[in-house]
Amino acid sequence: MSTISSGFAEQLRQSSISDWNACVQHRFVDEIFAGTLDDAVLRRYLVQDYQFINRFVALLGAAIASADRFAPRVTLSQFAAMITSDENTYFLRSFDALGVPEPERLAPSLTPQTQAFQQLMHEAAQSLNYANCIAVLAVAEGLYLDWADQPAKQQLPLPVRFEHAEWITLHANDFFRGFVAWLRSELDRVGPALSDAARAEAAGYFQRAVQLERQFFDHVYA
Repeated sequence: MSTISSGFAEQLRQSSISDWNACVQHRFVDEIFAGTLDDAVLRRYLVQDYQFINRFVALLGAAIASADRFAPRVTLSQFAAMITSDENTYFLRSFDALGVPEPERLAPSLTPQTQAFQQLMHEAAQSLNYANCIAVLAVAEGLYLDWADQPAKQQLPLPVRFEHAEWITLHANDFFRGFVAWLRSELDRVGPALSDAARAEAAGYFQRAVQLERQFFDHVYA
């Protein structure tokens, strides 16, 4: 599992630790590692999750625009390239394997949980506030690293089906570990310079994001 700092990033995580742990230990995680995840659940999950990519890339763009230094812009740009290539390809191959028709891929009916997360990403991007953007990114990526990179589960053989195995390995590899560690280090870097109001605002985005992640995992079983 990734190394977690003791600064602002860890303070934020601890502020939402119940919901965070509920995601990491979720039934969905257990079943995808075991290769027993029902196709109907995976299909609902992927169809809805794919609708985040557009807003997510816009959020990355807002973080790039609002960053206080050039180096973070480089790191965020490199990650955006991965999202629009390797991860996008995984979705398309999985949709083919699961028989998802094109209209459902491109314009499905969005669940309230999906709409709420899209709105959160939109608000963070529109704020053009670097700390807010990084706070949401740190949840969207850090939480996925923590469930995919659990030491006990990493000892298990990967599931046979690529739809299960690659969703794990996309979120448990050296590049992804490094990016999440970098996001957390950025929160630690910018946090001490924020005003109390700005810290509270970033914390609000972080906490809403964790709550919505838990709701998203739950609702694909509804």
